[in-house]
Amino acid sequence: MEHDLKLEGWLRRNGVEATFRAVAELVPGAAVVVTDSARRVLYWSSEAERTFGYAAAAVTGHRCPDGVVCDDDQPRAYGAAVRVKRADGSPVHVRHYTRVFHDADGPSGAIHVLLLDATGHAPPSRATAASDVTDFHGLVTRDPALQQVIRVIKNVAETDATVLVRGESGTGKELVARAIHLESRRRAGPFIAVNCAAFTPTLLESELFGHAKGAFTGAVSARKGIFAQADGGTLFLDEVAELPLDLQAKLLRVLQERTFVPVGGTTPQEVDVRVLAATHRSLREEVRAGRFREDLMFRLRVVPIFLPALRQRPLDIDLLLRHFIGEFNRAGPRVVVGCSPDAMRALLHYAWPGNVREVRNVVEYAFAVGRGPTIEVDELPPEFRERAAPPRPPAHDPGETEMERVRAAIAGAGGDMEAAAAALGVSRTTFWRMRKRTGL
Repeated sequence: MEHDLKLEGWLRRNGVEATFRAVAELVPGAAVVVTDSARRVLYWSSEAERTFGYAAAAVTGHRCPDGVVCDDDQPRAYGAAVRVKRADGSPVHVRHYTRVFHDADGPSGAIHVLLLDATGHAPPSRATAASDVTDFHGLVTRDPALQQVIRVIKNVAETDATVLVRGESGTGKELVARAIHLESRRRAGPFIAVNCAAFTPTLLESELFGHAKGAFTGAVSARKGIFAQADGGTLFLDEVAELPLDLQAKLLRVLQERTFVPVGGTTPQEVDVRVLAATHRSLREEVRAGRFREDLMFRLRVVPIFLPALRQRPLDIDLLLRHFIGEFNRAGPRVVVGCSPDAMRALLHYAWPGNVREVRNVVEYAFAVGRGPTIEVDELPPEFRERAAPPRPPAHDPGETEMERVRAAIAGAGGDMEAAAAALGVSRTTFWRMRKRTGL
């Protein structure tokens, strides 16, 4: 009671209205609306303006706009997930919390607090989540081809078979390797990833196999290599096609004999490591070019896994955008409801040459440069806003394959299929047939 009296005195001194407005504006992502018994708006917070697109001056004194929760006669559970409409007709998903006040004549009004859902979207039903969308160790998809890859991952993880993951940059090759490790009996052991293209040949050999004391200038002590560090676990060799031929021979020996000799050493060391490898190149082509050992290729690709590019899984673009928006919403401080129609159109028609990694980077860029609840087209990187005029049909290299021509045209047109067709000097129908033939 003493504390209540002190609070009442503090409220009188500072003003109840000013205190209420301060509280209503303090919570980021919370739209606060006060209505009277006739559901006329008495208070419309600045967050409500941003969330629903209606200015406070336009709605105060009037009934709640059509589609907004406080104007809905349907009773709802406290904290119910609700889909409402913005002023422009676009949907917003919120959690609805209401406190109704009563006087002698009945209900006198209510305070509505509308919290943006964590992803800006209504949570999917359990059936939809189970049958449509898969989230497996960071691999998020509704694409049947990638879902089949995930089934293969689960099966191969039960064995110690060597796996070669093929896919363009940014498709999630390391995620696949981590998923195999986490699903395997080696999950309690170390997982170490090495990019073979990040080291010079001399340094890479020392990194992989370690070195003995005095093996070279500066080797003042012996050093354990990555193979020794990964003992009992999994070693992921990314960009394995970049290995020089002499190191390929040494890697083959480790895979076959489970032993290696450190640089400058003489005693073989046993090691129990599962090797997973990845590349964006075709190892068969590398073998034909004399840059890769055929015996090592066969030893690495016991189980080949091919990751489709994002442009081959168009249904996943919107899913991934929502996934990364949710990730950055949780990190704060900005909370995003979704994308404006123009921004979404630009995102869905983009070619995504950087694949899933590029989707995340674009969402991070938008969160960094914008401030409102909606990602607008001017918050996207420059390549989404600059539409170059369709180029004239180029003179093609006779040795260039149809797939290479189609891929170059799509990339050059920024994902605009009509502009890409014009760049090749063919009709949209012919271009569609070319894409179908080449799998693009």
